[in-house]
Amino acid sequence: MGAGSPGRVAFRDGDHGVRKSSVTDKTRKYFGPKRGMTLLNMINDQAFGTGHKVVAGTDRDCLHAMDLFFGSGTANLPEVLITDTGSYSDLVFGIAQLLGVDYRPALADLPEQKGWRTDNGADYGPLNTFARGKLDLGKVRRHWNEILRLIGTVYTSKVSASDVVRALQRDGHPTALGEAIATYGRIFKTLHILSIIDSEPYRRCIKGMRNLQEGRHALAEKIFHGRRRELFQRYREGMEDQLGALGIVLNCVVLWNTVYIEAALHQLRTQGYPVKDEDVARLSPFMRKHVNVHGKYSYTVPKSAGPSKGATATRQLRDPDARDEDAEDYDEDDSR
Repeated sequence: MGAGSPGRVAFRDGDHGVRKSSVTDKTRKYFGPKRGMTLLNMINDQAFGTGHKVVAGTDRDCLHAMDLFFGSGTANLPEVLITDTGSYSDLVFGIAQLLGVDYRPALADLPEQKGWRTDNGADYGPLNTFARGKLDLGKVRRHWNEILRLIGTVYTSKVSASDVVRALQRDGHPTALGEAIATYGRIFKTLHILSIIDSEPYRRCIKGMRNLQEGRHALAEKIFHGRRRELFQRYREGMEDQLGALGIVLNCVVLWNTVYIEAALHQLRTQGYPVKDEDVARLSPFMRKHVNVHGKYSYTVPKSAGPSKGATATRQLRDPDARDEDAEDYDEDDSR
């Protein structure tokens, strides 16, 4: 599968908000003296949000990465899952691979990462220092039937992946079964590191998805301007409803931007302007200069475009050389 196949790549990341409630926790780095929560959200490579989950404080992201992935409600699950560094663990590598997911976390301190080998006497030349870990595949063989049963319960949603990860670790130390899954995961962690080192398209795929998610966060900050990242619902369900509504609005803006970017490109090509594919590839569906969140909101249903124009008809594009009389009404985000 190509890394750029539409809708087949997902990225999971977290954003942080403030609220004192039964599901929040203190983490001074993000919330100062207040209590807060983290919204884990997932988008696909078409910039659409496909799922979210509220987590107390900054509970380790890797506990919930698989929950969000399998709980997205999409008919066709993505084949590739890209996450930030907070979601990485050998155990999650093993669980993801056993569930059929190509797991590609961004790794911090890449030069310090350790690779793993099955043959202690093998000579890997320049990679000998990197491949300094020794895998005991006997652990995997001894627990293989238990591993398959456990993964089956996660795949069929009998048990959440976060509960499985917690159960496989005691006070930060893996159980025998957890160590067997982590050992299996180290095989694919090693291949992942080697791919990052060797393949530029592989690195670009990870970086591109991270940039998409950061763009979504920036757009969410502008649209969520009145609350300033503060949640006023006391319980998890209320928070998820509020943030779920924000996700719907973000997807609407992305769809609107996508339709009008395509219309603008079509008009430029029709008028004979040179439109380079490499420039088009850098256009962001999260552009927000034109989104005015202040003032009055109109919910009047527009008149139908009519059958002659079709349901996908767009309104007339503005002249880019004309002065924008509303420019002075935009806020500080307009320069982005």
